[in-house]
Amino acid sequence: MDNRRKHPRIPVTVEVKVSHPSIGEKIVKTRNISDNGLFILVDPSNMPPIGTVVKGQVQGLQVDAPMLDMQIVRVETVGLGLQFVDAQ
Repeated sequence: MDNRRKHPRIPVTVEVKVSHPSIGEKIVKTRNISDNGLFILVDPSNMPPIGTVVKGQVQGLQVDAPMLDMQIVRVETVGLGLQFVDAQ
């Protein structure tokens, strides 16, 4: 398979709070993170569809991480690929 990624994936597991009006708040774990986004392990049938922008915040740090906008860009059987939305 051709991998044309600009940003390498780093396999790391952290907890992320994901929120959206249609799902409320969920605490999920990541499978990997890159400069462009992250992949979360979650049942995709309980999440909004591709194209939806959700809020996300890394949990468990000594200080509150920023709440970021992330767009759902990929769905797999074990979770979702989220791309960071540039703040402009």
